Amino acid sequence: MGIIVKPLITEKAQKVTDKMSTRFGFVVLKTASKSEIKEAVEALYNVSVVKVNTLIAPAKRKSRYTKAGLVKGSNPSYKKAIVTLAEGQSIDFYSNI
Repeated sequence: MGIIVKPLITEKAQKVTDKMSTRFGFVVLKTASKSEIKEAVEALYNVSVVKVNTLIAPAKRKSRYTKAGLVKGSNPSYKKAIVTLAEGQSIDFYSNI
């Protein structure tokens, strides 16, 4: 896949897609630019992309108590891309299952 790591298939992302049927979310490489993301989505899904919005989700600290004591760690940060397609186009993530 290269630039696109995976599509965002979460409840929050599905609410955005339900509200605006031409918007889809992807997890992408941190070094990817908007133009590279646009080209990758167009090549992978054969759609025309109108707009790309990006954000970097910060790392989250986690801790839990175990038999060995307090264990601390964190989830890594990652970059999200919200892609807006041309009117009337759609992406079906479940067609390959």
